[in-house]
Order: sequence, then structure tokens, then C-alpha cells
Amino acid sequence: MKKFLATLVCGAMVMASLAGCGSSAPAEKVEEEVKEEVAAVEEAVEEAAEEVEEAVEEVVEEVAKVLPGGGSNIIYVITPSHSNPFFKTEADQAEAKAKELGYEVKVSSHDDDATKQMELFESAIADKAAAIICDNAGADATVEAVQKAADAGIPTFLIDREINADGIAISQIVANNDQGARAIAEAWVEAMGEEGKYAELLGKESDTNAQVRSNAFHAVIDEYEGFECVATQTANWDQTEGYEKTETILQSNPEITGIICGNDTMAVGAAEACKAAGRSDIKIIGVDGSDEAAALIKSGMMTGTALQQCALIAQMAVEQADNYLKNGTTGLSEKQLVDCKAITIDNVDNLKTFVYSE
Repeated sequence: MKKFLATLVCGAMVMASLAGCGSSAPAEKVEEEVKEEVAAVEEAVEEAAEEVEEAVEEVVEEVAKVLPGGGSNIIYVITPSHSNPFFKTEADQAEAKAKELGYEVKVSSHDDDATKQMELFESAIADKAAAIICDNAGADATVEAVQKAADAGIPTFLIDREINADGIAISQIVANNDQGARAIAEAWVEAMGEEGKYAELLGKESDTNAQVRSNAFHAVIDEYEGFECVATQTANWDQTEGYEKTETILQSNPEITGIICGNDTMAVGAAEACKAAGRSDIKIIGVDGSDEAAALIKSGMMTGTALQQCALIAQMAVEQADNYLKNGTTGLSEKQLVDCKAITIDNVDNLKTFVYSE
């Protein structure tokens, strides 16, 4: 813009000088006329510059509405620890889909630490990320991070876990945890013969999925008078904690014949503890659809699991991010549910790496 203005001013001066050279007027008068002409041109240029700047700002605002994002071609993928195969599958599938669509991808883990998650969001903002795909570190703790990204013009697409706020994430795509937990609970009730004492391993208390799944389990189980829950422990989605909590429960409640778990990782830990205790009679269910759970179902150490289609959900999030960046909308509602599939010995052979094939 400065170069443009300078060129106009110089041009005006040259034209004025040329005009003066062809005149018989005294030099002082020519100089005065040149100054007046230059002043007039400068004023006109300033007015034009203001109009151009206003027009540019309007265009930028309109483009931002149609083509949101930080401005780079980077998609950030942020999930819990990849030591959990469920979250690793999410990250791998999101990364593969984003690269397929032509984006650069940066994959990170927040390890269920809200502070670390905020740092990763700030890195995405500093990188002017096009979009963020996130399996979040807490329904309440994540709201601030998503809002901060939104304020920077960077859209967030949440997978697997929702947050306790609407309107700041573009999409919240989660497995239908209520439907899935109910479906596998029904299979467990049948395997238990509609009665018995049992224990429950809960997931991370800050995660809305933990309570949703637990409520869904009990919505089915509590319909039968023959069941009694004698122990409830939080194992924080962790296999080692699942093992240790189950070991303690078995010592205190050897009469139990069933264990319901909020995810497969805890269920695998519970199954290992039961095996170590020589208790192959205990009916165990989880939620996720992991290969480890599938192997235990085949061996008879688990009754079943509810497959969350995390690979599909991760791919959906990236596709919606791409659509949003190109068209300014996903064309879909913010909250989206993807149904789960109850996996038992009858259909476990159709499951591999969180993908179910008929």
C-alpha cells in the first residue's frame, strides 16, 4: 500500500512539474501550484487508501466466514495416551484420513491432563492450525481450550467424549454410549441367568461417558430383582487399576459371579485378576471393542463388549473438518451419535481393530 501511495504522489509531482515547465509563469507560482496539486493528490490518495483498507477488511471478514481456520494447512490430532489401543486407533485413523485429504498432521497426546491439553491447544493456535480433532481430557476442563481455539478462528471437532458446552465446538461426534452399554448389558443379563451378585468398575469420574455407561448398565440390570451390586470401584479406565481393584473385590466378595466395566481396558485387567484367582466363572463385560477384549471373549474369560466405532468416528471428524474449511459448514448438527455394536462369542470373529465387518 505504501509503495502504491508513493507512486501516485510521485506521478502527480511529475505531471505538475511538466505542466509548470511548459508555462511562462514565474518559478514561485509554478512551485506553489505544484505544492497545491501534490497536496490535493495526497488527500485524494489518503481517502482512496482508507476506502481500500475498509474494502480489504470486509473481504477478509467474508473469507473468514466461508473459509475458517487459522490459515495454515495443519490439522492437530489430540487424544489421550496412545498406550491405549482405542486412542491409538483414533489418532492413526484421523491422521491417515487428514493426509489423504491433503493436510499436514501433528499428532499429540494430552494423557488426560487438562493442563497439558491446554498447552497443545495453544501450540495449535500458535501454528495457525486449520482445525483441531480432539478426544478431550474432561467435559468441563476442556471448555476453556475449545473456546480459546474458537476465539482464534480455529474450529475444533470433538470425538469420543463430549464437553459440557454447546456452540463452541463445530462437531461433537461420539459413540451412542447409552445404546451400546444397554445392548451389552442385555447380553450379560442373559449370560448371568438373570440373577447374581456382581461388582462394577467405573471409568474416570471427570468423563461424562463413565456415568452414561454406568447409568445405561443399571437401566437394564436393575429391571431384574435377582441382581445385587456388592462393590463399586473407580479404576480410571486403566488396566492395572482394573486388575488391582478386581483383586481386592474378589478377596472381599468371593461370592460375585459378574463384573461390569466401563471400558475394555479395565475389563481386561479384571479378567486377568479373575484368571489369577482361578475364577473363570465370572461373567465380565466392557465397552470399546478392542482386540484384547475380542481375544478374551473367544477364550471365554469375557462375556462381551460394546464396540464403539472409533475408527469411523475419527474419519468422520476429519471429513467434517475438511468440509467445514472448504464450505463454511458441515451440513450436520453439532451433536452426533454413532451406534455401537454388541460383541459376544456369536459375532466376535467379525471384529478386528475396532472395525466390525459382516
